[in-house]
Amino acid sequence: MNILDGMDVLVISYCAPTIAQSWNVSPEALGAVFSSGLAGMALGALLLAPYADFIGRKKMILLSAFLMGISMFLTGYTESVLQLIILRFISGLGIGSMLASTAALTAEYTPNKSKDFWVSFVIGGYPVGAVMAGYVAAYVIPTFGWQLMFKLAGFASLITLPLIYFFLSESIEFYLRKQPKHALEKVNLIFGKMQLQPLVELPQKLPKNIGIPVKQLLTKKYQIPTIQLWTALFFAFGCLYFLVSWIPKLATNAGLSMELAIYSGTVFNVGAFFGIVIQGYISSKMGLKKTIAIFLVSTAVLMAIFQIFIDSNALLFIFGLLGFTLQGGFVGLYAVAARMYPTEFRTTGVGWAIGAGRLGGVLGPALGGVLVGMGLSMTANFMIFAVPALLAGVVTYFISSMEIS
Repeated sequence: MNILDGMDVLVISYCAPTIAQSWNVSPEALGAVFSSGLAGMALGALLLAPYADFIGRKKMILLSAFLMGISMFLTGYTESVLQLIILRFISGLGIGSMLASTAALTAEYTPNKSKDFWVSFVIGGYPVGAVMAGYVAAYVIPTFGWQLMFKLAGFASLITLPLIYFFLSESIEFYLRKQPKHALEKVNLIFGKMQLQPLVELPQKLPKNIGIPVKQLLTKKYQIPTIQLWTALFFAFGCLYFLVSWIPKLATNAGLSMELAIYSGTVFNVGAFFGIVIQGYISSKMGLKKTIAIFLVSTAVLMAIFQIFIDSNALLFIFGLLGFTLQGGFVGLYAVAARMYPTEFRTTGVGWAIGAGRLGGVLGPALGGVLVGMGLSMTANFMIFAVPALLAGVVTYFISSMEIS
C-alpha cells in the first residue's frame, strides 16, 4: 500500500511538465495543484487517520485505498486546473490516512528491538512506488499522454481492495486494547494462522477514552516531544515536497531533456529507498535521533553546495544522494512517532505528526512555484530550502521523549 502511496503522490510531478505544456499552465497554478494534494494529505492524516484508533487499522486502509483509487482514476478525465486541484485533494485524503495506518500496523506487528527498522522498511515502499511510476511515466506520457498515467494509477489502487479485505490482518494490539465486538474470536483466528495458543479470555480492558484522543498528544508526558516532532516534520516535509514536486521541472529548466528530467525524479527516489533501509538499520544500532540528525544535516550541506554540480555528469548522482539523505532521515521521523505513542492513540499520534508536517509540505511546493515563477535559478532554490533541512536535523536531535534513543 505504501508503494501505491508513493506512486499516487509522484504521478503529478512526472506529469507536471506535460500538463504545463499542453494546458499552458503557469508555475504558480502548478504549485496550487501540488499543494492541493498535500493539503488533502494533511487533512487525511489529521482528521481521517485518528479514526483508525476506533474502527481499526484494516478498515482505515480499505477506506484510504478506495479514496486513492477512485480519485486517481477520475483525474485522467479532468479538463481544467480546478478539477485537477479538487481530485488531487481527494487523493491526498486517502494517501495521508494510509501512511499513518500502515506505520501503526507495522509497529504493532514487529519486535521492540527491531521496530525502527521495520517501520522504516515498510514506509520504504513509498519511494519504490515513485520509482515504478517514473519508469512507467517515461514511456507512457510521451506515447499516450499524461491522462493514461492517472487512469493506470487509479486502477492499480482499486484492484488492491479485495486483497486488503481477504489477506490483511487487523492489529492484535488493537483487538486486545480496544476490544471491539467478537475481538476474542478474531484474535484467536490470527493466533491460529501464527500457530500460537488461543486465548481463553481477553485481558482486562483499559478505561475508555471519550472522543478521538488528540488531547493525549499534548498531555504533560507527551507535550514537549510532540511539539518537537511536529516542528521537525514541518521543516522536513517543506524541503522534501519542494524537491519531489519541482525536481523534474527544475531539471528541465537546467537544460536536461524531458526524458532525463523525469528520470531525475526517479533517481531521487531510488536513492530514497536505499537511504530509508540503511537509516532503519543504523538507527537500530546507534539510535534514532542521532541517525536522523546526521541524515538531515547532510541533506542541508548537499543542497547548499549544489551549485558545484550544475552542468556536470554528477547531477543525477547528486539527486540520488539527496533522496538517500533526505528521505532516509525523513522516514525515520515516522518511526519516532510510531515508537513515541502507545497503541491507544498511536495512529492518532502518527497521523497528527504527519498532518503537522504536511503543513510544511503544502507551503514548500507553493513557495517553490512563486520562486520558480520569479525566475530564481535551481541553485538559489536549493540554497533557500537547505535551511529547513538543517533545522529539521537539529530539532530531531533534541527530541526529549524517553521512548526514543
